[in-house]
Amino acid sequence: MSDIMSIPAPLTSKDLVTDQDVRWCPGCGDYSILKQVQTVLPELGLPREQIVFISGIGCSSRFPYYMETYGMHSIHGRATAIASGLKATRPDLSVWIVTGDGDATSIGGNHFIHLLRRNFDVNVLLFNNQIYGLTKGQYSPTSEEGKITKSSPYGSVDHPFNPAALAMGADGTFIARSMDRDPVHLKDMLRRANAHKGTSFLEIYQNCNVFNDGAFEIFTEKSSKKQETLMIENGKPLIYGANAEKGIKLDGFKPVIVELVNTSANDLWIHDETDRVKAGILARFFDDPSKADHFPRPFGVFYTENRACYEDGMNQQVADLIAKKGQGSLDALLRGRDTWEIV
Repeated sequence: MSDIMSIPAPLTSKDLVTDQDVRWCPGCGDYSILKQVQTVLPELGLPREQIVFISGIGCSSRFPYYMETYGMHSIHGRATAIASGLKATRPDLSVWIVTGDGDATSIGGNHFIHLLRRNFDVNVLLFNNQIYGLTKGQYSPTSEEGKITKSSPYGSVDHPFNPAALAMGADGTFIARSMDRDPVHLKDMLRRANAHKGTSFLEIYQNCNVFNDGAFEIFTEKSSKKQETLMIENGKPLIYGANAEKGIKLDGFKPVIVELVNTSANDLWIHDETDRVKAGILARFFDDPSKADHFPRPFGVFYTENRACYEDGMNQQVADLIAKKGQGSLDALLRGRDTWEIV
């Protein structure tokens, strides 16, 4: 009898489908995101036991139930904290955080920004539908000003968060945006996010067809997509328009829209995803599409950099202390340095 162990067959997308009924509304953009994740993950070459999905609370946070991997449906806004603890103790795992615009930028906002600055090697997928869907249609931190909802019957007076700009401000090391209705682009962004060593932040525009239907229609429909979106690629000029007739150049640090009939493509802004200053400008292309002379909305990788990961530094610190002082004693740690005798 041969004692050679059989090599398990590579995963397929079907291997990642669970037996759970998917409880999203018919037509929800979450279905597309789930499909693209299940398509891309087998490419990583990892067994299911090394993949973990952690979510908070919200429609998007049902995601772990539908992935045949390890996972946890955790606490509202705290998926980032739980994932940080897991990655610190099990740095070998591929950890994915699934969250929504309310879960991440409202109750979970503090955890979110600190995850980005600490730079754990995890992947954050933020499903942004600009509404609270699970609780039936209240305005969220990313809802536009004037949004009429059940909790803002006269229109929201809140100024919305721009998640990409928020991530830039928190010194994120990988910041990107995609959308549920562009599966080819979304899969490419998932691959890029996974390949990044550090916290990868991918904002995904996701349609809620029940409580906020068509919120991103201007960016997804064929009749308007080329006019309203700017598909950014490293090393390529910023060009957009129905016939690729428009471009963006920089006047100093001020972006200017130009017609290519009057401007050479060589004079346009060439995207450099390692340039933090210019990435910050791109992240601020967040104009109301109904306004005249607005900038198109960028999609792609805004920024990426190499920076030390928190778990690597922490575990190295522990290893250095053990080498210097020995394993240590939990009892001694709990007692502390000072003791008192009560008589």
